[in-house]
Amino acid sequence: MRKKIALIGGGNIGGTLAYIIASKELGDVVILDRTREFAAGKALDIEESLPIMKKDLSLIGTDSYEDIAGADLVIITAGVARKPGMSRDDLLSINAEVTKSVAEGVKKYASNAFVIVVTNPLDAMVYAFLRYSGFSRHKVVGMAGVLDSARFRLFLARELGASVQDITTFVLGGHGDTMVPLIRYTNVGGVPLEDLIKQNVISTEKVESIIERTRKGGEEVVKLLKTGSAFYAPATSAVEMAESYLNDEKRLIPCSIFLEGEYGLNDICMGVPAFIGNKGVEKIIEIGFNDDEKVVFQKSAEAVGDLVAAMKRILN
Repeated sequence: MRKKIALIGGGNIGGTLAYIIASKELGDVVILDRTREFAAGKALDIEESLPIMKKDLSLIGTDSYEDIAGADLVIITAGVARKPGMSRDDLLSINAEVTKSVAEGVKKYASNAFVIVVTNPLDAMVYAFLRYSGFSRHKVVGMAGVLDSARFRLFLARELGASVQDITTFVLGGHGDTMVPLIRYTNVGGVPLEDLIKQNVISTEKVESIIERTRKGGEEVVKLLKTGSAFYAPATSAVEMAESYLNDEKRLIPCSIFLEGEYGLNDICMGVPAFIGNKGVEKIIEIGFNDDEKVVFQKSAEAVGDLVAAMKRILN
């Protein structure tokens, strides 16, 4: 029996998610959007490509939460996308209310699902979903670290003239300007980035500029598009997390998770490494930080904490 995957939000990310999921034949898809015809049109368009792709699954578009009943996986992209000059934080008041409504619908009709939140501001929206759904923290994650790490890997690979496949890294912390790309945990084909810096293959200054570009990665796309925000890379990132859950791959993935003492933090959602399998978040890994990394990670935690505090005031 195929898995049932509910996509909450039928915009650019939701539509791209549906197409990737169909191309990989991961499960039957329900696209839920506030405009039923819009969601149904996207579903039909993708469904008509199935004979060409030689895939067999069901896609429907709807505006009713009843149609997501029994979903195994829910991916939430509903909300307002960033526009030029708008920060993720500017989205807070609008998307917090959206997430509250989504949480109520998912709790009622898909209470056993694993949930991946993509809506920005990401860490605050994961917190909001947990609060209003009552779900276990092991069943709800935010997609941020996969995307941020991919951007860091790409920019570093282009500078080094290396394959993106050979670069591994972690980008942790909040999803925004205070995210924490970790040089010490970055390597190229197994060679630590720090060794390449010592051998003058790449300068510290260049790495720092790449880190800054990574932090502004979403903003860079927004400025170029002018009428929207990134969707191909975010959708692909969410699918990687979805596959680890659906296929019990137990991948070690950086994702936003509600912390209960890990890294000395409580009552906050932050990007940390975790094993994702068919039970959801199966184990959170606490990596060691040096003094400089601790400072940067704590700064990121403070920024996310301020965001969550602001969201609480809005929703109370």
